[in-house]
Amino acid sequence: MTDIWVVDDEKNIRDLISRYLEKESYNVRTFKNAEELENALVNSTPDMFILDIMLPGIDGLSLCRQIREKYSLPVIFVSARGEEFDRVLGLELGADDYLAKPFSPRELVLRVNTVFRRLQPVDESADRRINLKNVTVIPEQRKVTVNGEDIALTGKEFELFSYLADSPNRPYSRQQLLESIWGLNYEGEDRAVDDTVKRIRKKIREKGALPELNTVWGYGYRLDV
Repeated sequence: MTDIWVVDDEKNIRDLISRYLEKESYNVRTFKNAEELENALVNSTPDMFILDIMLPGIDGLSLCRQIREKYSLPVIFVSARGEEFDRVLGLELGADDYLAKPFSPRELVLRVNTVFRRLQPVDESADRRINLKNVTVIPEQRKVTVNGEDIALTGKEFELFSYLADSPNRPYSRQQLLESIWGLNYEGEDRAVDDTVKRIRKKIREKGALPELNTVWGYGYRLDV
């Protein structure tokens, strides 16, 4: 059964989310603050996090940063703070979606299902592979390996890395990457690209990847092989 962990300081919201997700056969566990979640993560991890931003103590944005340092699991924000700045910052931190309160619980369920479908691999027999020295990208499985070992990338990290890997040694501007990965309607700053590249670079270097994700100063980025 798929596990979803919900962090929200409002009990009625926790109960509402749980009720609708459990109808979809998800296994839901709830927490009222970041400390409770951190204690639970010592022993296990879920398949998805749903986080409120306005949490007591450590807020949801800071909690997302901490999660992204250790895990590549999907994150959805559900928050009363629906301002554009919070929405953009949440997505730049690596969240997979953002839903402002008050929200329709049915819409939340649809967004949860959409994120899981996007991450679901397809039949491996038809998989196309991009081989770059000791790195292999398998787009249909949304998988990247170094020397056969998987690298845990978030949704946006995978999309950006595979996009660069599809045309190695070609420089792309930040604007090109924003439009291709985040979409033409993205209203945030191009630091989303910089932050995502920084996380990817750290992960592939730790695994000993030979292709290098280099900065093209004053322009953008290039994957050199």
